[in-house]
Amino acid sequence: MAKIVQSWNEWSTLKRVIVGRPEGTNVPAPEPAWWYDLPLGGFPLGQWGPFPQEQVDAANEQMNYFQKQIEKFGAIVERIEIADFMLNKPVSHPYWTQLNCHGVNNVRDVNMIHGNYIVEATTCRRSRYWESLNLRPIFERYFKEDPEVVHFSAPKPMLTDESYEKNYYYNMENVWTDEEKLQRLHEGRLQLTEKEPLWDAADIFRFGKDLFCQLSCVSNKAGINWLKRMMSSLGLRLHMVQFDSPMDPNKPDNFHPWHIDVNLTVIKPGLCLYNPDWSPRETEFHDLFKQNGWELIPAARPEFVHKNKVYLTGLYEGKSWISMNTFNLSEKDMCVEAHETAYLDQLDKLGVNCVPIPYEKVIPFGGALHCTTLDVYREEPLVDYFPKQVAGY
Repeated sequence: MAKIVQSWNEWSTLKRVIVGRPEGTNVPAPEPAWWYDLPLGGFPLGQWGPFPQEQVDAANEQMNYFQKQIEKFGAIVERIEIADFMLNKPVSHPYWTQLNCHGVNNVRDVNMIHGNYIVEATTCRRSRYWESLNLRPIFERYFKEDPEVVHFSAPKPMLTDESYEKNYYYNMENVWTDEEKLQRLHEGRLQLTEKEPLWDAADIFRFGKDLFCQLSCVSNKAGINWLKRMMSSLGLRLHMVQFDSPMDPNKPDNFHPWHIDVNLTVIKPGLCLYNPDWSPRETEFHDLFKQNGWELIPAARPEFVHKNKVYLTGLYEGKSWISMNTFNLSEKDMCVEAHETAYLDQLDKLGVNCVPIPYEKVIPFGGALHCTTLDVYREEPLVDYFPKQVAGY
């Protein structure tokens, strides 16, 4: 029987990947974890529904081009099928009803593959609670065809109102000062309580035997603790990382961190780029990289101005660190958003063969190149890239 699932890091030579689809993506109905207010796109606060078809068609065109570039490299690309319940219909749980789902364009957000393990994340959003079911047909096939696949799910959360900080978004916009927001960020007191373990898979970066998980608005301390215990039982190490927000009026503040792949980019073993506006806070993080010969370089600033009226990730008009959201084909080859010229130039000078991928029509659906992919097989086996560990980290 064939070996199908093996992916221990973000950069080794790619052989198989799952790519999402924009069909079925909705502006989600309000829920405790998040709400959208998009009046210019026809979705003022309290309104929800499917993305406009013309946006879906434009995103599909760019994703099909992305697929062709991956296949040209020699890797197998699998595209998911959208389940019927995703099509702007209510979904239920014993403790709540959500009036529609989010979408399955970003397959990495709630699913993780590490080595031969397929792990379904808890997620913290009711609109994403059942999202992993869209990938179940593929995962079931992997389990049947590859005898080494281990497929399991984190404990499904309750997601009652007790799991969320009451009035969080109102207070963020109307009550708390920047100093209070920064203090809450440093203390990890964001939109989630510690009632139950909650985490998104897109908050995790994989470095072989070591994984790094961001403490964020979608991954709480309890979730990271669960991951740490689980990984330890598998002989792996998981480290929590926080990213700071500058108190500089000339830079965009972010007191609401969301997914690690806009804060870190790994080029190859020993070379990693970080977001200079939201740099890693822990001295232990820096010590771990330094002691093991890794170089951390600030990434070039984003240049492309996004203009979106309907979006899950992006802006009405502005620049975004989604520019760092790249996808490695190998240690030398990387897919990069085609409009981010400063970042492309920086990577070129670092010896990267950049494959420019126009993706600005896909980003409004919730993420960029790294978000919309789930790498299933990469050539390199399990490697310990951080043999010199930092005590207590």
